[in-house]
Amino acid sequence: QVQLVESGGGVVQPGGSLRLSCAASGRISRINAMAWYRQAPGKERELVAEVTSGGSTNYADSVKGRFTISRDNAKNTVYLQMNNLTPEDTAVYYCNADIYRYGLVRNYWGQGTQVTVSS
Repeated sequence: QVQLVESGGGVVQPGGSLRLSCAASGRISRINAMAWYRQAPGKERELVAEVTSGGSTNYADSVKGRFTISRDNAKNTVYLQMNNLTPEDTAVYYCNADIYRYGLVRNYWGQGTQVTVSS
C-alpha cells in the first residue's frame, strides 16, 4: 500500500511563509512527477506546482516568484516553500504523485493539509 502524507500546513499572516512536505511510503519502485494542488472553498482543485523526476518544474501563474517546489528522491519527498502568502492562497493543499509499483504506474493523492492566510 502506498501513502502520501502531507505536513506543514497551518495559519499564517499575510506576507508570511510556510513549508509543506509530502512523504511517499510503501513499496515503491520509482516516482515520476510529483505535484502540489490546492482547492479553496467553492472552487475547483487547481495545479499549484509540479516537478519531474529530473527536476524540471512548472508553476501556476498565480504563485510564480513566490512558491518553490523541490524534491528529495532519496526520501521520496516533495516540498513546497511558500513565501509572501496572501489570503488568496488559503486552501487545502494536496500532494500528488505518479508512482511505479510492480511495473505499473498509478496516480496517488495525499489527504490534504489546510493552509489559512489571515490577519
